[in-house]
Amino acid sequence: RSGPGAGSCYQQVKRVLHAAVPDRLHGREKETGIIRQFLRDHVCGHQPGSLYISGAPGTGKTACMSHILLECKNELARSKTIVLNCMSLSSPQGVFPAVAQQLGLPVATSREGQQRLEKQLTARGPMVLLVLDELDQLESKGQDVLYTLFEWPQLPGSRLVLVGLANALDLTHRSLARLHTCPRGGPQLLHFAPYTREQLTAILQERLAQVAADPVLDAAALQFCARKVSAVSGDARKALDVCRRAVEVVELEVRSQTLLKPLPGGEW
Repeated sequence: RSGPGAGSCYQQVKRVLHAAVPDRLHGREKETGIIRQFLRDHVCGHQPGSLYISGAPGTGKTACMSHILLECKNELARSKTIVLNCMSLSSPQGVFPAVAQQLGLPVATSREGQQRLEKQLTARGPMVLLVLDELDQLESKGQDVLYTLFEWPQLPGSRLVLVGLANALDLTHRSLARLHTCPRGGPQLLHFAPYTREQLTAILQERLAQVAADPVLDAAALQFCARKVSAVSGDARKALDVCRRAVEVVELEVRSQTLLKPLPGGEW
């Protein structure tokens, strides 16, 4: 594709292929329903509890969670929602002052600060929804940080609902085996399987349909990309990235041709 408007067309295509949270999450209807129901049962139903969401990178865990929090904003308005990416913490213990700060408590890294936080989460008040992304960053010697967090919803009078997201399927069974022997059991588990070829194709088609211009990538190219990515990882971000790079290559080729050749009709 060349001629007037070609540059802006490529820009539009590259924009829709960025890994931002889309309006609709294709192929994750079941998982979205489970998370939504968990939040309604626990946060809206004033029942403390925990949910562990696992899945390889690019399988839609964070996108789903962000989408639901936005969608259920009104339902969750009476509770306090805290979202933390654990990659941003300097150490596993750093999660406690980070949560304390969000709750308006004095920030303290000591054991005393942790006890103050626990006392706050078991005192009367609105439900607290704590979403911890990249949860595996909190793994530590003896797993004391993860144990503390997952045990808080089980304490008498607790008002904490904990949602943890991580790549490892077996994190709670491998690292937190003790939780599963508690009377109230361990966290509810939800696994995001890698995207299939059909799901990846649908995701790419849906993104590209947002651009009104003639398709830059044809159906065969999308199928090829989806097949290759699903065979290796099922990572939607990787599929979007591959397509975006393909568009950049085409864009560079067209730009170099346009500089060398006159356009039809003798226009330069």
